[in-house]
Amino acid sequence: MKTSLRLTALAGAAALAVSLSACSRPSTDAATATSAAPADKTLSIGFFGFAKANSFAQATWAGIQEYAAAHNANATFLDSNFDGPTQVNQLQDAVTSKRYDVVIVQANDGTAIVNAVKQAVAAGITVVIEFTPVGGDYSTTQPQVPGTISIVDAPVLNGQGLATLGLGACKEAGSTPCKVAYLEGFANYPLDTARTNATVDALKAGGADVVASVVGGYTQDSGRAAFQNVLQAHPDVNVVIGSSQAIEGAAPLAAGRNIKFVGNGGSTQAFQAVQSGTWYGVYVIPEKAEGAKAAELGLAKARGQQVPVATDARTLTPYQALGTKQTLQGQTADYSD
Repeated sequence: MKTSLRLTALAGAAALAVSLSACSRPSTDAATATSAAPADKTLSIGFFGFAKANSFAQATWAGIQEYAAAHNANATFLDSNFDGPTQVNQLQDAVTSKRYDVVIVQANDGTAIVNAVKQAVAAGITVVIEFTPVGGDYSTTQPQVPGTISIVDAPVLNGQGLATLGLGACKEAGSTPCKVAYLEGFANYPLDTARTNATVDALKAGGADVVASVVGGYTQDSGRAAFQNVLQAHPDVNVVIGSSQAIEGAAPLAAGRNIKFVGNGGSTQAFQAVQSGTWYGVYVIPEKAEGAKAAELGLAKARGQQVPVATDARTLTPYQALGTKQTLQGQTADYSD
């Protein structure tokens, strides 16, 4: 995902104030560093992000950088450019060289990187799994590799949230049956496959007629092209769901049509579209705030403090990630596409 990944300064401070009580209980075994760093030591963070060119990853990076700079740490972005094997090699090299006290992993492939994450834990490096679950289960926010800290947006939960918004859009559209098109992210991408299946299943369970499920990607161009094909085959579609970037490209093609849009990714552009009524809703993870929280948890553990081992990223918003015109009233996004 490039995750809408499916994964912006003004909301960061408020989101960082979220109480740790919203997260799981601390576990001494998993969340306390084996060898605590001295309090006055400058620590080093390695951020293994999706891609430097991706606005979502850049939002994560901004949160990490700001928190690190304010808490006696420095940070480096290791760019894998959405390539899973490259990211695995980067993390293995970092383990061998021991360049970082803390690594924050925004996994391109949450299954392929498992062994490298285990190697990092075994080497005594503090590992924070951010946004994408690492392991074979895309439905849980709990850490799947012992010794790691997890602050993630589980793709299955994300998909179910998108379906909730989609069914709300169906209700507003007033069509029975409600015809929905889903623009998935990448084809054959584990995270996107899990999210797509969860979205489609929940839409169907809610009574919607899913007339199309096609690759929409994470750019305006790919979203526009996918929606053009949907319109040709299903000109009477009522609701369209996809990454916020894809929906930004698709929505202008619906001028004069009563089509409701739902985006995945809480960018400034998505917030404005929902707040203006152009879109029905958007699934929101405040990614800059999540990056800062990942840095906070990682540095605290590396310095010998107990921290929660699992944080559901939805708790970083007061509306459980379900952004509508009502819930986003007065809210500001923390990154831009």
